[in-house]
Amino acid sequence: MPEITSVDVERMTSALFIEPGVRSPSFTKFWTLLVLAALIASAGVVGDSTATVIGAMIVAPLMTPILGSALAFVLVDRTHLVRSVLLVLCGSAAVVAVGYLVGWVAAPPDDFAGNSQVAARISPHLIDLVAALATGTAGAFALARTDVSDALPGVAIAISLVPPLAVTGLLLDVHRYHDAGQSALLFGTNVAAIIATGIAVFLAYRVRAAAAAAGRHVGRLRGRGLALVGALLVLVAVPLTVGTLSVTHDRQLAADAGPVARRWADGHGWEVEAVSARDGKVEITVVGLPPAPDPEGLRAALDGAGAGDAPLLLHVLGGDSLLCPAHGGQCKAAHTATVPNPAS
Repeated sequence: MPEITSVDVERMTSALFIEPGVRSPSFTKFWTLLVLAALIASAGVVGDSTATVIGAMIVAPLMTPILGSALAFVLVDRTHLVRSVLLVLCGSAAVVAVGYLVGWVAAPPDDFAGNSQVAARISPHLIDLVAALATGTAGAFALARTDVSDALPGVAIAISLVPPLAVTGLLLDVHRYHDAGQSALLFGTNVAAIIATGIAVFLAYRVRAAAAAAGRHVGRLRGRGLALVGALLVLVAVPLTVGTLSVTHDRQLAADAGPVARRWADGHGWEVEAVSARDGKVEITVVGLPPAPDPEGLRAALDGAGAGDAPLLLHVLGGDSLLCPAHGGQCKAAHTATVPNPAS
């Protein structure tokens, strides 16, 4: 592995450490680009435009203070560590605020229910942590190696920083608080992964020794700090694991309910158009000619197939949507597709 020189250390610190003050070019550049990226991301999410959201990822400068936090941690530079962390926190709050304001002006009537950009950022799973770890490693590697610095724009696109914060603000505006928390979790996952992998890469490249050779003060790196970073990764991994297990359960539930629903529908001369499951609730859409089939029979069939714990939301095209509680409860008309879980 090529060694980091004192020249490389100066290049990295000048690129990552943002000095405060309105007269600081790096400070004004950071805040200008951040606000613009927040506006672009919010507009892209509202318009459900992938290209616009990708543009926000390229413009967004949040990667700089996040990697700056990792470098300051490795050098035990408390001043720049505090500054970088504050920039990450204040910048994140600013993006959420911009998203909230954009949502206040332009939130759609369905509260982003059919928005693919929102849907992609409110169900973080363990695979998102794996992707964030790989992307954070690539970013730190590209920063340490001048011969691969051209990869940084690709890293900016791969890591999702500003868009989930914009989604958080937009969802807070329409009172979707749980989903807002999920998009914030995605952002926190990416931040934790970048910091952890950045620290690992900088240590592997012996940045501390190169900084000391360059005459910079390098503090003593304690094991407690590294343990704290590891605990941070574990902290975000726990809800991601829960989310992954929930999605796996929903997929299995939908797979088990599909054949049962089709046999039931075929017996009444109807067809199953869609079968899905979310948060432990089965949702089935059927289509056919009147009279509508008896939903109690479907509820009983699901109970017999081992899905008795799962509430059922049955959409009958041309008729009412029917909600059938778990454990064979009586089916009732549901006037909206979004209903409270009767099993809770």
